Amino acid sequence: MAQLFSPLKIKNIELKNRIVVSPMCEYSSEDGFANDWHLVHLGSKAVGGAGLIITEAAAVSAEGRITFADLGIYRDEHIEKLKQITGFIHAQGAVAGIQLAHAGRKASHVQPWLGGKQIPSNQTNSWKAVAPSTIPFIDSEETPLELDKAGIEKIKADFKAATRRAIAAGFKVIELHGAHGYLLHQFLSPISNKRTDEYGGSFENRIRLMLEVVAAVKEVWPGENPLFVRISATEWTEGGWTADDSVALANILKGKGVDLIDCSSGGNVANAKIPLKPGYQVEFAEKIKKESGILTGAVGLITTPSQANEIIQEGEADLVFLAREMLRDPHFALRAAHTLDQEIKWPVQYERAKW
Repeated sequence: MAQLFSPLKIKNIELKNRIVVSPMCEYSSEDGFANDWHLVHLGSKAVGGAGLIITEAAAVSAEGRITFADLGIYRDEHIEKLKQITGFIHAQGAVAGIQLAHAGRKASHVQPWLGGKQIPSNQTNSWKAVAPSTIPFIDSEETPLELDKAGIEKIKADFKAATRRAIAAGFKVIELHGAHGYLLHQFLSPISNKRTDEYGGSFENRIRLMLEVVAAVKEVWPGENPLFVRISATEWTEGGWTADDSVALANILKGKGVDLIDCSSGGNVANAKIPLKPGYQVEFAEKIKKESGILTGAVGLITTPSQANEIIQEGEADLVFLAREMLRDPHFALRAAHTLDQEIKWPVQYERAKW
């Protein structure tokens, strides 16, 4: 058997293969609501054979959105459409996951295809961004509000409430977004976190909010369901968060009941020099897996079946997360099985097209 198609059981959830649809923001919501775009976007990947499909970053509060068009899970009314989506995904034999997120200082922007710039907080479809410290992501943006203790308590409560809604919507996996320069990452990094209270300064203080959010989520998330955390394993910047920091955090998260670290990188430093090449982040998944013993997911310019299979076969990661390649080919898993001479089940409606 091609290792890419070996099942993986995490707690009581079994994935039929190691192929994951990585969270990809669609910027196609109104007031956080999922719609038919999301149903087709996510559903097509389930039809295409992926084992786990994770939604784009779903904001845990309205002010936690990257743009006013982000998906959200901050209202009970959001549950109904999300439940339809998870039902369809599960009917195809895949598992539905959701990424819970807060943009922090990277909030209140327009969609990327409209330029992606931050909207001043006194204009329509905008709000004041919050952060661990009063440091904007780029100098031309508004200075964010530094979260006080009440604001931090609200963040934790919002993640907990979003988790309850995720359960009601039928999701079987939660991924907490602690990467790409969004709020939890902002607290982790000494570049964006200059606080002098118990949430800033030392490594132990900077990871405090992450650990408290994990604890808040686990208070309501079923113990038999997997909990993932996505991190930026390095910031590619001197004086920033490092791969060794990521290993240390992974060891702690493993002890707190987190099941897998989704290993991305960058996003918190606007001018970071990132050496892009195929599989450029796989080394971090391998390092964290080997040095902490936790399950890991590899992501980043993974585009071919043989490349994805080799990552699993060589023990570099336990799952491969695909993003852009899934946009190009929603049926990547079906094609990969053919390429790797692996017999897998096709949707009966598509069997006439089998190679």
